[in-house]
Formats: sequence, structure tokens, C-alpha cells
Amino acid sequence: MKTKIAVLFVFMLIVVGGTTMKTEAFFQKDRATWLWNPWIIVNDESGTLAFLESKQLTKVYVQIDRDVPMNVYRSFIEKAATNGMKVYALDGSPQWVAPKGYLSQDQLMNWLGSYQNGSTSLQQFSGIHLDVEPYLYSGWANNRAETVKSYQSLLTRAKEDSDALNLQLEADLPFWFDEISYKNIYGRGILAEWVISKTNSVTLMAYRDSSSMIIDLVKNEVAYSSKYGKNLLVGVETGQTNEGNQITFFEEGENYMNQQLAAVTGYYTGHAGFGGVAIHHVGSWVTMKP
Repeated sequence: MKTKIAVLFVFMLIVVGGTTMKTEAFFQKDRATWLWNPWIIVNDESGTLAFLESKQLTKVYVQIDRDVPMNVYRSFIEKAATNGMKVYALDGSPQWVAPKGYLSQDQLMNWLGSYQNGSTSLQQFSGIHLDVEPYLYSGWANNRAETVKSYQSLLTRAKEDSDALNLQLEADLPFWFDEISYKNIYGRGILAEWVISKTNSVTLMAYRDSSSMIIDLVKNEVAYSSKYGKNLLVGVETGQTNEGNQITFFEEGENYMNQQLAAVTGYYTGHAGFGGVAIHHVGSWVTMKP
């Protein structure tokens, strides 16, 4: 009964409050999104910020493109901060788990070091958000054990670098990593639990379009996050896909999505490992039907 009341309360606040209420008033948790194309900041910073603010976000993962001038990021982060949003440096690729993938990772960390050193506290990134997806690398099919170990090495190295930069380290995680085991120099266990234990936070790509499916998909990871004192964000999809209608909220629209996210939030209210929700991504969300 308490769960049902919590779900109803959160839903009512969303419907009644519209976009005038702050996220904290109804989710009491983080609300995040991915911004893959930083050139929209170059071309329309004010419009981008207005959209993000209207969605009552607390976190934005912004892709790092070294061709974008640092001052563009500085201006955006400083203005986002005035609207209560923290900005995380987003980067990563399946190729990062290749034998020389660390070179790309080093380029990101070197860029971030220069950026942070040349920025005021209000202009600095709050953390690093990695989207690597090692299962898209050819080695996942050819030699999964070695690829898993390479992915673990990548995250271990990233955590050392993020600590040196005094930044939080986050990672995107597929919901099925709780089915992947490992046994190597990092010990033995379940990959999802290992990633959660070694990062500050993860965003779980729980790409389904109903609260019941999402709630079931994330239960193990929420438990792991609770165990290690971490926060997990539940991510959902808004883009069109050919992987099946149940993957995305593209067909149902934003109002329905918010209802389902309210139900997920209500269900996990009180679970220490649940940190909020994330909507993938700005490019498709901005054109999503109501």
C-alpha cells in the first residue's frame, strides 16, 4: 500500500506541477540526460539551456568534442549551474577496450586536466561519464573473457585518473551485465556488481517502455548499489528504433513516459541504491511527441 501511495503522489505532482516545479519536488532524486551533439551548444546555447531547464534536469552528460572550443563548455556549464544542473564530461567507445584503446582514454583525461585547470569552479565539470559498451567490440564475440578484463582495466585506470582530477566517475551499464561473470586478475564475480563497486555511480540502460518491465530489470543492480553505498540512475530510451516497440517510449510519447518513470521512482523510493532516472537523449527527446 505504501508503494502505491508513493507512486500516486509522485504521479500527481508531475501532472499537476507541469514544468514549473523543480525536479526535487517530485522525484527527490536526480534526473539526467545525454547530450551527444555539443555543437547544438555552439549554435544555440540559450535554446539548449531552456530545453534542459524545462525538463527539470539535475545532471547533463555532455559529449566531449575537442574541436569545440573550451570556452563554449565553460559558458554552458556556468549557466547550467545557475539552473541547478551539474554537467558531466561524456565520452567513450567500444574501441576503448581494444589493445591500444587506452590512447583515446588518455586523450580525454589530458583534455579534462587542461580544461579543469583553466576553468573557474563554476565552469568545471562535476564528473566523467563513460559510455564504452564493450559488447559492441569484436572481441566480445571472439574472446569475451579477455574483453571483459580489458574493460575492467579501462575502468580501473579511469577511476585512478578521475580521482587525480578530483572528479566523480560514472559509467553507462546495460541491464544484462548481471548475467555476465568474470574470473581473472580482478577476482571472480558478476560484472555488473564489479562495475558498480568500482565507480561512483552508474546509469543503467533499462530500455523498456513499461514500469513493470523496468522495475524487474533493475532490481539486482539497485541491490548492488545499495550494498556498496552507490547511486544508480535508471535510463530509458526516447528514440525511434528497429529493435522492437518495447525498447523505447518513442511511440507512446512523453506524458506516458513520465507516468512510467513516476511508477519506477515510487516503487524504489526508500531503496538506498536508487538515485533517479535518465532520459536518452536530447536529440530525440526534443522532437518527442507529448
